[in-house]
Amino acid sequence: MVAVDTNIVAYLLLEGDRTRDAQALFAHDADWRSESFLLVEFSNILATYRRKGALGGVAAASLLASAERTMSRLVNLPHARALAIAGEYGVSAYDARFLGAAQGLGTRLVTEDAKLRSAAPELTRSLSQALGG
Repeated sequence: MVAVDTNIVAYLLLEGDRTRDAQALFAHDADWRSESFLLVEFSNILATYRRKGALGGVAAASLLASAERTMSRLVNLPHARALAIAGEYGVSAYDARFLGAAQGLGTRLVTEDAKLRSAAPELTRSLSQALGG
Protein backbone atom coordinates (compact mmCIF):
# COMPACT_ATOMS: atom_id res chain seq x y z
CA MET A 1 0.00 0.00 0.00
CA VAL A 2 1.28 3.44 -0.99
CA ALA A 3 -0.17 6.77 0.14
CA VAL A 4 0.17 9.31 -2.67
CA ASP A 5 -0.33 13.01 -3.20
CA THR A 6 -2.16 14.33 -6.25
CA ASN A 7 1.07 15.16 -8.05
CA ILE A 8 2.10 11.49 -8.09
CA VAL A 9 -1.18 10.48 -9.74
CA ALA A 10 -0.70 13.32 -12.24
CA TYR A 11 2.80 12.03 -13.04
CA LEU A 12 1.36 8.56 -13.57
CA LEU A 13 -1.46 9.60 -15.90
CA LEU A 14 -0.12 12.72 -17.65
CA GLU A 15 3.03 12.16 -19.68
CA GLY A 16 5.94 14.11 -18.29
CA ASP A 17 9.44 13.98 -16.87
CA ARG A 18 8.45 11.89 -13.85
CA THR A 19 6.00 9.54 -15.55
CA ARG A 20 8.45 6.63 -15.71
CA ASP A 21 9.16 6.89 -11.98
CA ALA A 22 5.45 7.02 -11.14
CA GLN A 23 4.88 4.00 -13.39
CA ALA A 24 7.71 2.15 -11.62
CA LEU A 25 6.14 2.89 -8.23
CA PHE A 26 2.75 1.70 -9.47
CA ALA A 27 4.31 -1.47 -10.94
CA HIS A 28 5.97 -2.17 -7.59
CA ASP A 29 2.75 -1.65 -5.59
CA ALA A 30 -0.53 -0.80 -7.32
CA ASP A 31 -2.46 -0.39 -4.05
CA TRP A 32 -2.42 3.41 -4.10
CA ARG A 33 -4.46 5.25 -1.48
CA SER A 34 -5.07 8.86 -0.58
CA GLU A 35 -7.56 11.39 0.71
CA SER A 36 -10.69 11.80 -1.39
CA PHE A 37 -9.75 15.44 -2.08
CA LEU A 38 -7.22 14.01 -4.55
CA LEU A 39 -9.92 13.68 -7.20
CA VAL A 40 -10.90 17.34 -6.76
CA GLU A 41 -7.30 18.44 -7.21
CA PHE A 42 -6.76 16.12 -10.16
CA SER A 43 -9.97 17.42 -11.77
CA ASN A 44 -8.59 20.93 -11.36
CA ILE A 45 -5.35 19.92 -13.10
CA LEU A 46 -7.40 18.53 -15.98
CA ALA A 47 -9.53 21.68 -16.13
CA THR A 48 -6.35 23.77 -16.33
CA TYR A 49 -5.02 21.63 -19.18
CA ARG A 50 -8.36 22.08 -20.97
CA ARG A 51 -8.32 25.87 -20.54
CA LYS A 52 -4.80 25.97 -21.97
CA GLY A 53 -5.85 23.81 -24.92
CA ALA A 54 -3.57 20.92 -23.94
CA LEU A 55 -6.49 18.47 -23.51
CA GLY A 56 -9.88 18.06 -25.08
CA GLY A 57 -13.01 17.21 -23.13
CA VAL A 58 -13.04 13.53 -24.05
CA ALA A 59 -9.38 13.08 -23.08
CA ALA A 60 -9.91 14.92 -19.79
CA ALA A 61 -12.93 12.77 -18.94
CA SER A 62 -10.97 9.63 -19.79
CA LEU A 63 -8.06 10.68 -17.58
CA LEU A 64 -10.42 11.44 -14.71
CA ALA A 65 -12.00 7.99 -15.09
CA SER A 66 -8.50 6.47 -15.02
CA ALA A 67 -7.72 8.37 -11.83
CA GLU A 68 -10.95 7.14 -10.26
CA ARG A 69 -10.07 3.54 -11.14
CA THR A 70 -6.49 3.92 -9.89
CA MET A 71 -7.61 5.58 -6.66
CA SER A 72 -10.58 3.42 -5.76
CA ARG A 73 -9.74 3.28 -2.03
CA LEU A 74 -9.89 6.81 -0.72
CA VAL A 75 -9.97 8.12 2.85
CA ASN A 76 -12.36 10.85 4.02
CA LEU A 77 -10.46 12.75 6.69
CA PRO A 78 -12.72 14.66 9.09
CA HIS A 79 -12.50 18.42 8.53
CA ALA A 80 -11.57 19.08 12.16
CA ARG A 81 -8.65 16.64 11.87
CA ALA A 82 -7.41 18.37 8.69
CA LEU A 83 -7.62 21.72 10.45
CA ALA A 84 -5.63 20.41 13.42
CA ILE A 85 -2.93 18.92 11.17
CA ALA A 86 -2.74 22.17 9.17
CA GLY A 87 -2.06 24.06 12.40
CA GLU A 88 0.45 21.51 13.65
CA TYR A 89 2.54 21.51 10.47
CA GLY A 90 1.89 25.01 9.15
CA VAL A 91 0.44 23.76 5.86
CA SER A 92 -2.79 24.38 3.98
CA ALA A 93 -5.89 22.44 4.99
CA TYR A 94 -5.69 20.86 1.53
CA ASP A 95 -2.19 19.49 2.16
CA ALA A 96 -3.13 18.52 5.71
CA ARG A 97 -5.79 16.18 4.31
CA PHE A 98 -3.07 14.14 2.57
CA LEU A 99 -0.82 14.12 5.63
CA GLY A 100 -3.74 12.96 7.76
CA ALA A 101 -4.62 10.22 5.30
CA ALA A 102 -1.03 8.92 5.38
CA GLN A 103 -1.02 9.09 9.18
CA GLY A 104 -4.26 7.15 9.36
CA LEU A 105 -2.94 4.55 6.93
CA GLY A 106 0.24 4.18 8.97
CA THR A 107 2.58 5.14 6.15
CA ARG A 108 4.37 8.13 4.68
CA LEU A 109 2.90 10.23 1.89
CA VAL A 110 4.72 10.05 -1.44
CA THR A 111 4.83 13.60 -2.79
CA GLU A 112 6.98 15.75 -5.01
CA ASP A 113 5.86 18.86 -3.12
CA ALA A 114 9.19 19.91 -1.58
CA LYS A 115 7.53 22.48 0.68
CA LEU A 116 5.19 19.83 2.11
CA ARG A 117 8.08 17.39 2.59
CA SER A 118 10.00 20.11 4.42
CA ALA A 119 7.03 20.88 6.68
CA ALA A 120 6.41 17.23 7.60
CA PRO A 121 9.50 15.12 6.83
CA GLU A 122 8.44 12.32 9.17
CA LEU A 123 5.14 11.91 7.29
CA THR A 124 6.40 12.28 3.71
CA ARG A 125 8.91 10.96 1.21
CA SER A 126 9.80 11.81 -2.35
CA LEU A 127 9.09 9.62 -5.35
CA SER A 128 12.79 8.81 -5.54
CA GLN A 129 12.83 7.77 -1.88
CA ALA A 130 9.74 5.60 -2.40
CA LEU A 131 11.57 3.86 -5.23
CA GLY A 132 14.51 3.18 -2.94
CA GLY A 133 16.73 5.89 -4.41
